[in-house]
Amino acid sequence: MRIIGIILLNGLLVYLAAVLTNGVSVESYWTAVIAGILLGFANSFIKPILTVLTLPITILTLGLFLIVINAAMVLLVDTLMPGFDVAGWTWAIIFSLVFAVLNFFFGGFDLAKA
Repeated sequence: MRIIGIILLNGLLVYLAAVLTNGVSVESYWTAVIAGILLGFANSFIKPILTVLTLPITILTLGLFLIVINAAMVLLVDTLMPGFDVAGWTWAIIFSLVFAVLNFFFGGFDLAKA
C-alpha cells in the first residue's frame, strides 16, 4: 500500500514540476504518474551506469555534470512517453532541478501514517 502512495505522490510532483516549468507539458495526471514511474526506473538502472562511465568529467566539474545526466534521464522519459513533452536540454535541466527541490520538500512525508 505504501508503494502506491509513493507512486501517486511522485506523479503529483512530476505534474507540479511540469506546471511550474513552461517548456515541459504533461497531458494528464495519469501521464505524469507513468512518467514518474519511468523516471524512477531510469534513475535506478540507467543513471548509475552513466554516472560510472562519466566519472572523470564529473570529477573535473566537481559534480555539476550530474545535472546533465539528470536532464538526460528526463529527455529519455520524454522519448519514451508520448504525453510527456520537454522542449529541449535547457528545459530538461530546469525541470530536473524543480523536480529535485519538490522531492526534497514533499518526499519526506511518511506515507505509512497517512
